[in-house]
Amino acid sequence: MTDSKTLSKPRNNRFFSINRLANPKFFFQFTTKLQPWINGFALFFIVIGIIWGLFISPADWQQGDSVRIMYIHVPMAMLASAGYILLAFCGFSSLVWKHPLADLAAKEIGPVGAIVTALCLITGSIWGKPMWGTWWVWDARLTSVLILFFLYLGHITLCHAFDEPQKGYKAASILALAGVFDLPIIKFSVQWWNTLHQPNTFSLTHASSITLSIATPLIFCSLGFSLGFIGILFTRIRTAILENQIHRLLINSQSLSMQ
Repeated sequence: MTDSKTLSKPRNNRFFSINRLANPKFFFQFTTKLQPWINGFALFFIVIGIIWGLFISPADWQQGDSVRIMYIHVPMAMLASAGYILLAFCGFSSLVWKHPLADLAAKEIGPVGAIVTALCLITGSIWGKPMWGTWWVWDARLTSVLILFFLYLGHITLCHAFDEPQKGYKAASILALAGVFDLPIIKFSVQWWNTLHQPNTFSLTHASSITLSIATPLIFCSLGFSLGFIGILFTRIRTAILENQIHRLLINSQSLSMQ
């Protein structure tokens, strides 16, 4: 016969509580242990994916070798949207649940998301030049991704726009939630409008339009860059936690010296 205390024991286990991740101390300790694994797998997938994609996978029958920019562009495009979803979730958590780590995480996600979105736009322009004959067109997909880039920049600006940090975090959270409207436009723009941009590379409702020899290294690159994105975020958030602790210690030492 199973004791009732035994049944309730897993609920008290710290690893079964998602809310504990909102605790800066637990987050710091947990991600510090996880970081080497994330970095190792990220490097493994990126190296294999890039070498496979650039030197082993065949050229596209229509786009030739220019298609190889896809191994960077597609992961950056996916991470640009995924990063903003995470940014909006942190904003929601800050406004509704007042999670202590939400504002700090959102502040660190913004710059990484902006860089990823910029790389998406740059690699897309490099890919588009031989395909479209121009570096840029005001295509629905390209324009909506450019708006996403500006949303990231706006979030970064608001986080630093006020002398009182909490006011900046609140304004940035509201912007992050308001900007979510751009994500479905990015996702479905190629279906809603007649655009130059090619259809989505991966789809949950339709079969992939690319061959397995090209899709496989692309999956490796996507996994690698995604893990790298997570690893960078973990490092930045841990650094921000340490900076906050040092800042509090300095304030406390100054207040003690004035007494």
